[in-house]
Amino acid sequence: MELHGLISNIFYLLFLFIIAGESVHGFRPTKLFVFGDSYSDTGNNPKSLASSWKAPYGLTFPGKPAGRYSDGRILTDYLARFMGIKSPLPYQWRKYGQNKLRCGLNFAYGGTGVFDTGNLQPNMTTQIGYLKGLIKDSVYTKQDLQSALALVTVSGNDYSAYTSAGGSEQGLPSFITSVVNQMEINMKAIHDLGVRRVLVAMLQPLGCLPQLTVLTSYQQCNETQNSAVGFHNQLLQQAVAKLNNNTKDSSFQMLDLYDSFNKVLKNKGDFTGSLKFDTPLKPCCEATTSTAFCGSVDQNGKPLYTVCNAPDSMFFWDTVHPTQAGWRAVYLTLRSSLNQIYI
Repeated sequence: MELHGLISNIFYLLFLFIIAGESVHGFRPTKLFVFGDSYSDTGNNPKSLASSWKAPYGLTFPGKPAGRYSDGRILTDYLARFMGIKSPLPYQWRKYGQNKLRCGLNFAYGGTGVFDTGNLQPNMTTQIGYLKGLIKDSVYTKQDLQSALALVTVSGNDYSAYTSAGGSEQGLPSFITSVVNQMEINMKAIHDLGVRRVLVAMLQPLGCLPQLTVLTSYQQCNETQNSAVGFHNQLLQQAVAKLNNNTKDSSFQMLDLYDSFNKVLKNKGDFTGSLKFDTPLKPCCEATTSTAFCGSVDQNGKPLYTVCNAPDSMFFWDTVHPTQAGWRAVYLTLRSSLNQIYI
């Protein structure tokens, strides 16, 4: 009788779980809205302008250039997989996939930032405006937003633009503060639209990107750059804590790309479930001239780059972006912390 009673209770709890439409933890997002740059863009940038639409991008997945800044899957794809949904359609292609909008939408554009970065693509405020417009047009309802998770990525384009415009080292702390202040405004704006949970990525160690480590033959990171990143991330943590204090639950959560990148790059795979990258700071796709980049060709169509034999053995794809294998390793270090989404 005791066993029969236990089984009955289990089925009753399962019944309650199903009719509630929630996970055991209380919140199960069924839609993903993405705002940011090339670390999360899956095909919004124009085909005529972006290297992500040129060979050899997409070499591993889907086997041809498809708008991702990698040889294959990126952060967005792995987060969607964790949620158990399909990777959301890029905003630019929404008219060709109306039946796919149920998984959310990706508003991220490679090369953009919270401010204008000079690449003429929509910054984060404009991206949020696109979602606002879709809500106004009743494409998404209040219920849709209540079951949604937002991913916000900022990967350093604001700082590249600052440096390119002649910004001084002395003025950098003030500029970092302005970037994070704008991120706080943007995160609040997303939540105010009705999105239940906002996941914001911390800045990765910029000093470890191949565009800088090339100066040491890909042997060591630039710690000056990483110190500035540390200041950005510290301010971002404070901003998230402030936002959470002003909401009823933990609506805003951090995605620690700084720690996850470091675990993969410095430990060289000495943790459960990761691949080992023997030369983690070296890119797979390298330009063959000083003015070229991955995807460049000469006037005869000859590639001005080389591609490594095994992209799955490299962490970085080009001078800035991880390979699919790199993103998978990062995702594996983040997977346990992602469970906080369901609280």
